[in-house]
Amino acid sequence: MSDCVFQRYRQHVLAIVQELLPNVPEETLARVELTPTRDPSHGDMATNAALLLAKVARRKPADIAADLVTALQKVEGVASVAAAGPGFVNITLKPDVMRGILPAVLNAGEAYGASQAGKGLRVNVEYVSANPTGPMHVGHCRGAVVGDALANLMAKAGFAVTKEFYINDAGAQVKALAWAAYWRYLQALGTQMTQDDFSALAPGGLQYQGEYLIPVGMELAAEYGNKLTETDADGAPLPAPEATWLETVRGFAVAHMLAAIKEDLAALGVHHDVFTSEAEVLRRGVTDAAISKLEQQGLLYEGVLEPPKGKLPEDWEEREQLLFRSTQFGDDVDRPLRKSDGTNTYFANDIGYHADKVARGAQMMIDVWGADHGGYVKRMKAAVKAITGDTVPLEVVLCQIVHILRDGQPVKMSKRAGTFVTLRDLIDEVGRDAVRFTMLTRKSDAQMEFDLDLVVAQQRDNPVFYVQYAHARCRSVLRAAAEAAVYGDTDDAALASASLESLTSDAEMALIRRLAEWPRMVEAAALAREPHRVAFYLADVAGDFHALWNRGRDDASLRFLQPDAVEATRARLALVAATAVVIRSGLAVMGVEPVEEMR
Repeated sequence: MSDCVFQRYRQHVLAIVQELLPNVPEETLARVELTPTRDPSHGDMATNAALLLAKVARRKPADIAADLVTALQKVEGVASVAAAGPGFVNITLKPDVMRGILPAVLNAGEAYGASQAGKGLRVNVEYVSANPTGPMHVGHCRGAVVGDALANLMAKAGFAVTKEFYINDAGAQVKALAWAAYWRYLQALGTQMTQDDFSALAPGGLQYQGEYLIPVGMELAAEYGNKLTETDADGAPLPAPEATWLETVRGFAVAHMLAAIKEDLAALGVHHDVFTSEAEVLRRGVTDAAISKLEQQGLLYEGVLEPPKGKLPEDWEEREQLLFRSTQFGDDVDRPLRKSDGTNTYFANDIGYHADKVARGAQMMIDVWGADHGGYVKRMKAAVKAITGDTVPLEVVLCQIVHILRDGQPVKMSKRAGTFVTLRDLIDEVGRDAVRFTMLTRKSDAQMEFDLDLVVAQQRDNPVFYVQYAHARCRSVLRAAAEAAVYGDTDDAALASASLESLTSDAEMALIRRLAEWPRMVEAAALAREPHRVAFYLADVAGDFHALWNRGRDDASLRFLQPDAVEATRARLALVAATAVVIRSGLAVMGVEPVEEMR
């Protein structure tokens, strides 16, 4: 039997629908929902079945709802059923059915809420994929947290998830990193050359000037000495021709930066299964093969594009380019695959990379990008449709920028100038769990202000504190019960068999109803690709638990521990323990450690 009470009774609704209307299409049945009612006085759950079926059955929704009411009243565990509004049907379950959620939670532990909605579909979730040109900064943080939590959520919902990081190590930015690292190498060797003179030699100037490259230069000097330089008349090091050192320094710098990125991500609790190198994908010929496939399909041609929006004709150089017919797959314009120097565009390389993910077995791809890449979505989806025949869908989750505030003022950052706030700075200041939880308190495509003062404040409007405090309170009650030694065995397995009939108050039943929603929440949030829903749900659980706690202050009969009522206490302990389990289950999806006590 499913742990999800909503899923169990949805199956009853579907069985009744199929009996009443045998020829309802599968796609219509798939849209039948059983959801919590907004007002508990209306029942425990409501279904939209009558509304969905009216058009198919050519009957009034109210008439179908009346038939559903009659049939549902005969279902075991149903206390009452009533039609509502234009065709909804509200269902109230018998209290024992709802109370039966508690032993299900306690027996399942943190696995409670897991489902098979994903049916083992192999999903590649790619996120972060920062250029390896410097330490992680707070601009990378949101995508890292959203991607990681989404991957965890989809795994809990039954998808076979691979977490992937794409290393952009083949472009102009990585070449600029190599030049910057080479400058730090020359400095470590004691060059007399000025930074301005060196910058004049570097293509595009010296772009990365942060102090984080000083250790890279020192390590290069320690390993290679003067082997990568020339010298002046006094023997002081001077830049050698680029061909002498570029590949060596680029590989060295990328490896150093990638190691630092992995350390920063680990501090955030983010661990990828796969790191894929753009340069390696190119070396293996995957990109060339993908472009060749598009050519064989007749999807490439030599053509001239219109000037981009905002560009005046006199600012635009018309030239023939190799173009992909992306407009055939929903894009706004066809897209170039070659630059003027004959090398691939970023888009061409990304086509190869996505083809590589498909070749490795991905049945669905989800990319988590910054909102500044929003204009790139259509072309990438078009390319994936073309190379897969629309058999492997690509979805893109966009993350808006995060504004960091301190004392109500924005904290500014600039990666190239080296004055940015690093991810490690943020973690060191407020803690990994606070960073992760807070990043999930807004939908990813909504702008966010990360208030450093609020995140560490112990107050109700800080959701991190509010949820963790609820778990800590649960654990304190269970510790006190164990120490009292009058309530019997108080571990989860023992409490799963407690008699629960005494749980009758509105506050207790409200909390039970909330816990019952967790499996449905996991499935719905995973299918919507919205991990922020978990944070909202946990805040609701915490609110219901704190409300029950406060009721106990005013009404002694609702206090958790009552030595003269052992059975009633064990029932409440089962509710407390189940609440702690669900909070831990939700925090695990978010990648947040629950706290045992608040100090």
